[in-house]
Amino acid sequence: MVNPPDPASSSPSHHLLANLRQDLMRYAPFGQMAVHDVDYFLGHAAQQYYAPGELVLAPQHGPVVELLFIRQGAVTGERSGTLGAFQYDAGDLFPVGAAMASRAVTATYKATADSFILALPRESMLELATRSPAFSDFLNDRIQRFLALSRQALQATYASQALAQQSLEKRLGDIATKVPVTCLPTTSLREALTIMMQRRIGSIIVVDSAGALLGILTRYDILGRVTLPGVPLDCPIREVMVSPVLSLTDDHTAQDAAMLMSANGIRHVPVTRSGQVIGVVSERDLFAIQRLSLKQISTALRTAADVGRLRTLASDIRRFAHSLLAQGVQARQLTNLISHLNDVLAERLVTLMAQRHGIALQGICWLALGSEGRGEQTIATDQDNALILDDAISASAQAAMPAFALAVNAALDECGYPLCKGGIMASEPACCMTLSQWRQRFRDWIEHGAPEDLLNASIFFDFRPVAGNAALAQALRDDVTSAACSVPRFLQQLALNALTHTVPLSWVGGIASDKDGQVDLKLQGTAVFVDAARIFALSRGTPHTGTRERIQAAGTAMGLAPSEYEAWIGGFEFIQMLRLRVQLSADTAPERPNHVRVADLNDIDRRILKESFRVGRAMQQRLQLDYAR
Repeated sequence: MVNPPDPASSSPSHHLLANLRQDLMRYAPFGQMAVHDVDYFLGHAAQQYYAPGELVLAPQHGPVVELLFIRQGAVTGERSGTLGAFQYDAGDLFPVGAAMASRAVTATYKATADSFILALPRESMLELATRSPAFSDFLNDRIQRFLALSRQALQATYASQALAQQSLEKRLGDIATKVPVTCLPTTSLREALTIMMQRRIGSIIVVDSAGALLGILTRYDILGRVTLPGVPLDCPIREVMVSPVLSLTDDHTAQDAAMLMSANGIRHVPVTRSGQVIGVVSERDLFAIQRLSLKQISTALRTAADVGRLRTLASDIRRFAHSLLAQGVQARQLTNLISHLNDVLAERLVTLMAQRHGIALQGICWLALGSEGRGEQTIATDQDNALILDDAISASAQAAMPAFALAVNAALDECGYPLCKGGIMASEPACCMTLSQWRQRFRDWIEHGAPEDLLNASIFFDFRPVAGNAALAQALRDDVTSAACSVPRFLQQLALNALTHTVPLSWVGGIASDKDGQVDLKLQGTAVFVDAARIFALSRGTPHTGTRERIQAAGTAMGLAPSEYEAWIGGFEFIQMLRLRVQLSADTAPERPNHVRVADLNDIDRRILKESFRVGRAMQQRLQLDYAR
């Protein structure tokens, strides 16, 4: 290592300082820091040069004394016994964790090109962290900070297309700021209705003397509960109020309220804190998305009279997703909302076709599999579904199932959800069975399944009820959850299958794209996280189907540090968001809806994509150590 004559010395010239500052502020976190804080970094850092192949840092060097920033070039880190190397490029800071903890690095770092590196003494790093909140936040939670910066950039990109002003991520405690109008259960209807009229409000909350929620009466309830039954106005409100009441806490989000309204056909949600009502959120409080709101779309879906109407509404789901991107809604919430609306559409189709074919819904359960079963559907998605039949179903009813299921699958295809190329659809005999048959099939997979069988069967383990008798699905889920964790061979084979999908990182740790400069964000990205999370959940008897929930539950059960499994979640959700952006782009090739051209990504997204791939590889390493040896 040598110091060339162009260092960032402790007192650089004004011209050099300006050039260096401009160079640094292209990268996070410097672009978010005050100018004087960037100058502090430059004033206390020294530039070092490393030739290709030259050692930069190694475990034998002892506790890290400098934080390194790559101005130019690249550095590769290698750990013995891992799944591969990792690479830092221009704009990267490293080794953040070792510098913060004042410990030795666990990898060996070498330059892979002519590299100019700014070295900031650890003491100066700590001082700068006290001066600059942006610098401190970045050091303490790098991947989450990258995600935040990426979301900011994404929101700015879509801001001009925004149809709404209020984020679905906002806490209900920040929305329900008006003091709620309440009354006691003994209050007469006359008095309660007079208050509602005078205050021009759509609902009144009924509470006990301690302020705990007892019930609600809305203007939409009055016709059916008061006027038509002829209830006298002197009657106490407790006789006609809606109780129990669906409510949320102040820590829930606007998205939670929207989902609750959509799922239950209500327009008002009381908000509580420590058991006491602090406000009410109404439908009109949540959305200003012109004619596209979650409640409006879901209501239209539930009342659609035919497939033609549902086909039109399916296109509204895509437009709604585009609007939510403009609000800065995160991947988890966005895919959850898309899946919810797809559920509503599928449920309506199942209901319409059941009526047409004379099928009693109480005797069947329509299942969503794969991404919809996990609540993680993106825009470009085919259909994966199945049917559970009650064991007591009559022979004639069972004989009618193939035609009924085929009609549903065909209608979904007409609405823009292509038929599954692998034939995983309820219209196929292998996907339409009685509860006992399903139990036996899962038992065979778990106890005797060959690797190739499990490779094709993995998405079945993500099943979730969409329409019909949900108790059938719950009975099957209970069986699968208890059985899967008791067969080590089954988990090992799932792990070996999962490890066949690898993240696209080169031997030096850079993003390895195909001949067209693209990577597959599904097969090479999200699938890595989905497969690993499924195995971790099944091995610990976790009933969740969502990847985020599986990782959280398994990470806690495995005794992992929250920072480790939260990094897994962060990497997965970033790649999910990138997939959605690609699918909503007008330039995306229909035949490659999950492929992104790496060169088209901005600097932040390119860096966090590589970071997410590294996190995915670390997750696979854990999987390999636990199950595949």
